[in-house]
Formats: sequence, C-alpha cells, structure tokens
Amino acid sequence: MANIKSAIKRVKTNDKRRAVNASYKSAMRTSIKNFETKVANNDVEGAKEAFVVATKKLDKAAGKGILHKNAAARKKSSLAKQLNGLSA
Repeated sequence: MANIKSAIKRVKTNDKRRAVNASYKSAMRTSIKNFETKVANNDVEGAKEAFVVATKKLDKAAGKGILHKNAAARKKSSLAKQLNGLSA
C-alpha cells in the first residue's frame, strides 16, 4: 500500500476512473450486443435504431480514450456491413 499522500490520492482517483471507464465500456458492449441480436432476428428498423445508438457509444468511448479511435472505426464498419447485409 502507498505511504505517500499523493500516491494514496492517485490510488483513489485511479479506482474512480476505472469504475467510470468500466461503465462506459459495459454500455458500449451492451449496445453492440443489442444491435447484433436485432440483426440476427432480421429486425431491420430496430437494427437501424440500435446501429445509431451503438455508433454513438463507440464514438464516445473513443473520444474518452477507453477505446482506440481506429478500433472504434473498425467496429463501426463491421456493424455497418452487418446492417447493409440485412437490408439487402
């Protein structure tokens, strides 16, 4: 355990940030799973709405540094491909 006051504070702030980051990441994953289930059920309108939500969550995670911007772009591209395959 840290003995120095600033090190103790860093441990506390790191714990808080980890919890916040985990909630963003969890919400992002949930929205992606929601989209994928709608694609699996061939629900075109629901999938379009879920796609918008999932892309917003991915962009927010990338903006906050939780996910690399290229990883977010790659995932959005993959989701768009699934959506286009569904509506075609």
